Amino acid sequence: MHSRLSACAFSPCAIFLFVLVATFTPHVSFGQSPVTGVVSDASGAALSRVPVRLVDAKGISHSTTLTDATGRFVLPATCASCRIVAALPGFLTATVTSTVGRDTRIVLSVAPIQESIVVTATRDAAPSSQVGASVTVFDADAIARRGDVLVGDLLRQAPGVAVVQNGGRGNVTSLFVRGGDNNYTKVLLDGIPLNEPGGSFNFGGLTAGHFDRVELVRGAQSAVFGSDAMAGVLQLVTRRGRLGTQPAFTAAISGGGYGSEQVSGGVSGGSTRIDYSLHASGYRTDNRVPNNRFASNTASFTAGAILTPALTMRVVGRIEDGVAGAPGQTAFGRPDLDASFTQAHAVGGLTLEHRGPRVTQRLSYALATSEQRSTNLLLDAPYTPTYQGRTSPFEFYDFAYDSGSRFRRHHASYQADIRRAHGGILSGAEVFTVAVDWDGQRGTLRDYMSAVETTPSRNNLGATIQHQHISARLALTTGVRFEHNASFGRAVVPRISAAVLVHQAGGVVGATKLKANAGTGIKEPTLRQSFSLSPFDLGSPDLKAERSRTIDLGIEQRLFDDRAKIEVVWFDNSFTNQISTRTISFSPYTAQYFNVGRTDARGWELAATVVPMDHVRLTASHTIVDSAIIDASSEFSEALAAGQWALRRPRHSGQALLMVNRGRFSSDLGAAWVGRRNDSDFSALVPAITQADGYTLWRGQVAWQLVRQASAFVRFENLTNVAYMEPLGYQAWGRTVHAGMRLKF
Repeated sequence: MHSRLSACAFSPCAIFLFVLVATFTPHVSFGQSPVTGVVSDASGAALSRVPVRLVDAKGISHSTTLTDATGRFVLPATCASCRIVAALPGFLTATVTSTVGRDTRIVLSVAPIQESIVVTATRDAAPSSQVGASVTVFDADAIARRGDVLVGDLLRQAPGVAVVQNGGRGNVTSLFVRGGDNNYTKVLLDGIPLNEPGGSFNFGGLTAGHFDRVELVRGAQSAVFGSDAMAGVLQLVTRRGRLGTQPAFTAAISGGGYGSEQVSGGVSGGSTRIDYSLHASGYRTDNRVPNNRFASNTASFTAGAILTPALTMRVVGRIEDGVAGAPGQTAFGRPDLDASFTQAHAVGGLTLEHRGPRVTQRLSYALATSEQRSTNLLLDAPYTPTYQGRTSPFEFYDFAYDSGSRFRRHHASYQADIRRAHGGILSGAEVFTVAVDWDGQRGTLRDYMSAVETTPSRNNLGATIQHQHISARLALTTGVRFEHNASFGRAVVPRISAAVLVHQAGGVVGATKLKANAGTGIKEPTLRQSFSLSPFDLGSPDLKAERSRTIDLGIEQRLFDDRAKIEVVWFDNSFTNQISTRTISFSPYTAQYFNVGRTDARGWELAATVVPMDHVRLTASHTIVDSAIIDASSEFSEALAAGQWALRRPRHSGQALLMVNRGRFSSDLGAAWVGRRNDSDFSALVPAITQADGYTLWRGQVAWQLVRQASAFVRFENLTNVAYMEPLGYQAWGRTVHAGMRLKF
C-alpha cells in the first residue's frame, strides 16, 4: 500500500480531469446581466463555499456556483423566473426570488446541529461538509462551557484521542491520536508550528484561554504541513476582536479543590480598519501529592489592520511559562521532594494577506521559542517500590540531575490560492494551492552539572501543491509535498481526500456524506536524536525519517431535520522507521538512536449528536483502537516488546455529555471512560504490572446568569471519587468541586 501511495498517479489524474473540465466547459450567458448576491449567516458573517443554484419552477437547476471568501456569488441569468437556492449542511436551506442588476442578500439560519468551519484540513477556511478528513472542532462556546484551564482536558472529548497526564494538572501530558505516538501530532497556533523540532509537545502547561477555536484533524497530513503531521494536526486559533466595535472587557475568577485558583481578564474591540484582542491569565494548584505544586501565567494578543481594500496585516503573540514539582511515581513509593520541571514558551508572528477576485496570497514569518529545565539537586532517601502486595527485589536510589534545552524555530511561509468557478457537469469551483515553507531550527542541549553543551542547527524546506474540486455534491482534494530536510534528506508525501454528499434533502433522512482519505506522513528526528553527545543517548546523523501510512473511510448521516447526526469512521494506520535507542556497548555503557520500530493500529470511531429540543443537546462518542507493536522499539521493556499493544493507548475509550439550557440556567452531566491499556510500572515490581485498569469518570456543572454582565458556575470533577492512574504510578485527582464567576462589560 505504501508504494501505491508514494506514487503520484492518482494526484495528476484527478488534477488533469478537473482542470480540463474547468478550462473547457463554457459559461452559459445568453447576453443577460448575471445574477449576483451575498450569502451570510444571521450575524452577518460571510459564508464561503456555499453551493448556490438557479432553479426554475419545475425544480430543474440551470446553473450552479459557490460563494467566494467574502460570501459573494455570480450566476449567469439563464431563465426569467428562476429562484436562487442556497444550501449547506448545518444551515437551513434558503430560497429567494432572483433579481438581475442588483445584489440579492441571502441569510442562512443555523440548523439545530450546525456546520463547523475548518481551516486546518486544507490550509484555508472550508465548511466541514466539504472536508473529507475526520475533524473535531471546539468553538468558543464549547471552550467556555467546558471551563477547563488546560487544552489537554478539552481534547479528551474528541474521538480517536487518548490524553495521558502524569498525575496532577501541569505535569507532563501527552496526546495520542489513532494509535500514533505522542509526538505524531503537529501543533499549530494560527498556522505557526509550536512543536519542538521532531514533533515533541508537552500539553501539561498549555492553557485554553484566548482560543476562539480548537481544530483537530485526524490522519496523516504531511502533504499539507510537512514533518510531524504523522497522525494528525491540532490547530489553536486565537480569538480576534471585531471591526467597528467598542472595547469589550472580560474577567473570570474561580477556585476549588487541591488549592486550585484561576484568574483571567481580557479586552477586545476595533475601529473601522483595525481589530485587537488581548488576554492574560494565571493558574495555580497544589495537586494531590507533596512537591507537585503547579503555577502558570499566560499572555496572548492578536491584532489586524486593513491596509488597503485588498491587503490586510495580522500579528499574533503568546507567552506562557509554568513550573511544576516532579514527585515521581508516588503510588509506588515516597515522593521526590525537590525535583522540578520548568518551561517557558513564546511565539510571535506576522502575516500579510492580499485577496484578489481569483487569487489570495499570504506571506508570513514567525518565531517560536521554548525553554525547559529539569532539576533534582538534593538526594532523597532510598526506597523500595511497593504496590498492592507487589514489591521490588531491590532499593531505588535517587540521583542528581540538572539538564535543560532551548529551541528557536524560525518559520517563513508563502501560500497562493487560485480559485475558478465554472459550469458544466461538474459545476462548482477549482482551488489550486501552492505553498512553500521554510523552517530554521536552532537548539541548545545542556547538562548544567557537567557543563556539556550542544548547539544543533538545521534548515528545512518544503513545498506543497494541492488541488480542490468543490461542487454541490463532491469535494475532492489531492495534494503532494516535496520535503528537503537537513537530517533525513528528501521525501515525497502525497494525500487524497474525498467527501461526497450522496443525499442533500432535509426531513427524516437528511444529508448523507461519504468520506475517504489516504495519505502518508513523515517526522524528522528530534535535535537530540540527531546531535546528542551523551553516551546514554548518543545522536545519529544517519537517521531516516519516521513514516506513517493512514487510510480511513467514513459516513456522516443527518436525521430528523438536522436534529441528529451520526458518524462512523474506520481507520487503518501503520507507523514505520520509529526511532529508539539501542545499546552498542556495555563497557563503557553507550546507547545510540536507530530506526528500529514499527507499530500498526486500526479501529473505529463512532460519534453521535442529538438535539431533541432546542434547549437540550446530547453528544457521545466511542473509539476502538486495535494496535500492535510489530518491531520492538526497546531492548529491555516487556511493555514495548513485539506483539504488545501500543503503550498507553486504550483499546476502548469514549465519552457522553448531556447539556441543558433553560433561560439563565444551564447544566451539564458527562461521563468519560477509558479501557484497559498496555503499560509498565517501570519499578521492577514482582510480579510486574503490565496493564493499567480501565475507569469511568463522571463530571457535572451548573451555571446561571445573575445579571446581563455576570454569571456564576459550580463544576464537579470525578463525581464518584474513582481512584485511578493514567500512567501507572502517577495518582490522578479524586473528587473536586470548583466554583467561579465570569464577567462581561
